[in-house]
Amino acid sequence: MNFSQTLRWFALLSMMMVLLFLFTGCSDISVLNPKGPIAEQQRDLMLISTALCSIVIIPVLILTAIILWRYRDRKGRKADYSPNWAHSTKLEVIWWGIPIIVILAIAVITVQFTYALEPSKPIKSDVKPMTVQVTSLNWKWLFQYPEQGIATVNELKIPKGVPIRFEITADSPMNSFWIPQLGGQIYAMSGMAMTLYLQADELGTFWGSGANFTGKDFAKMYFDVDSITQDQFDQWVRGVKADSPALTLDGYRQLAEPSASKVLTYSSFPEGLFQKIVTKYAASHHHEMSVQEDNTMHEHK
Repeated sequence: MNFSQTLRWFALLSMMMVLLFLFTGCSDISVLNPKGPIAEQQRDLMLISTALCSIVIIPVLILTAIILWRYRDRKGRKADYSPNWAHSTKLEVIWWGIPIIVILAIAVITVQFTYALEPSKPIKSDVKPMTVQVTSLNWKWLFQYPEQGIATVNELKIPKGVPIRFEITADSPMNSFWIPQLGGQIYAMSGMAMTLYLQADELGTFWGSGANFTGKDFAKMYFDVDSITQDQFDQWVRGVKADSPALTLDGYRQLAEPSASKVLTYSSFPEGLFQKIVTKYAASHHHEMSVQEDNTMHEHK
């Protein structure tokens, strides 16, 4: 066996080892280990799309290896030599027809899942949804529970089996709110309130983070999502109300300053705080527009 053959075999074995490593580690990938109905459907879409793409990719890879081996330059080669071959209707139908069918199938399935998984669409459940208001700050997350009257920083507790209606905004550069095992990410933007419904079907602690780069301490914008029983959640709320300080407007202004933060809890927060955060920059924008309009009218006069 010469050097070039040795190199080819080494490359082939390396590829097989990489694929084996990737496939054996799939169970550790968060998005492939869902803990809620939204994440389950998103995982199903990924698996279906991958399977459909494999209908094209796997035969192409196999045929590429076969062709390279069969038509390699060597003594005593018995493969047919057809220098004037130019067209085959059968082959053209196969290598154009199958990909077109696969693409159409992926398109139809993706459209169906896209409408079914529209972020602001409520999750069908006999249980009343619970609202959590999320604010992205530099470099921390503020969670307000308007129905319970409490707030937390970098800690999110939710009752198992209860649909959660997240209202999401930002008082900082745009970020992306993401809990991989519960559902896909959605942007948090200043001046806007995005809606995202998620639900945890199992007890446990899941990883959440900011998935958009926002500067120096971006890597510290992660939080734990604890899925607990309703009784445990009610007990936790009572504990926060009894043992934690109140979040005041001055306290919020200090919290909004760019800095990383440990886990914090608050027994209350100013009424309408979330709405003030959402309209904060919109009001500033409208004021600037009014000033510009007044200046324009003055110039015309």
